[in-house]
Amino acid sequence: MFAIIGIVVVLGAILSGYLMEHGNLLVLVQPAELIIIGGAALGTLLIANPLHIIKAIIGQVLGVLKGSPFGKKRYLDTLKMMFEFLNKVRKEGLLSVEMDVEKPKESEIFKKYPDFIKDHHVRDFVCDTLRMAITGGVEPFDMDQMMELDMEVHHHESAAPISALSTVADALPGLGIVAAVLGVVITMGAIGGPPAEVGHKVAAALVGTFLGILMCYGVVGPLAANMTKTADSQKEYLHMLRVLLLAFLKGNAPMIALEMARRAIPAHVRPSFDEMEKACKGGGAETMAAAA
Repeated sequence: MFAIIGIVVVLGAILSGYLMEHGNLLVLVQPAELIIIGGAALGTLLIANPLHIIKAIIGQVLGVLKGSPFGKKRYLDTLKMMFEFLNKVRKEGLLSVEMDVEKPKESEIFKKYPDFIKDHHVRDFVCDTLRMAITGGVEPFDMDQMMELDMEVHHHESAAPISALSTVADALPGLGIVAAVLGVVITMGAIGGPPAEVGHKVAAALVGTFLGILMCYGVVGPLAANMTKTADSQKEYLHMLRVLLLAFLKGNAPMIALEMARRAIPAHVRPSFDEMEKACKGGGAETMAAAA
């Protein structure tokens, strides 16, 4: 949501300043320049990247426009879900959750948390780790290594679309110059015509440079930067789950594992101890102490 507001502010500030200097908005409307710059930018994207990265770029850009899903509510819901899940393991044993892990979409626990079910990266991260724990024979240290490897692979995959979009952003000023040069070529062909016509063609050529620079520094570049922060937010979320799962696999009680995970949550979205307690149990300190 803030990304959309930011784009509106950028365009609004530029156009407002232009109008304050008595500029003519119609001069900026140059469909041919947009086709040259936008089409060339899309072409460079298709040349440099396979289809799965193109799809990932679209998905991540849409995610930026919607806003980060990893807010305080998502963390609280996850802590509550894992508290319920780990309590079941503690009371009934690891084998009692085998079907929950094998078929999470049919799990009575996981079905109550649609955000978890829909996010297949997070769902697989949790379920694959718990599947290994149920299988047995894997030391917590080795489990931690597997989770770290999973996080590194996923973060690398998340970074590839960002790098691709950043490359396009860097190319946009150059493509704007290409559009401007073509405009100059057209202008030179009409150099003997009326001054008004020549002036219009020069203005159209300069608009190409303007659009390339604006799209680079005002839209595409900031979108890529926001995508980086979103990818970092997902890594922080997975790190919290890693801390929680590892703490439980080492033999800590569910509430202790949750508290260790809560401390791993970034400060700006970290729920307080009381908020976590109310979300997980809805009870007082006595009930929580009994669970620990």
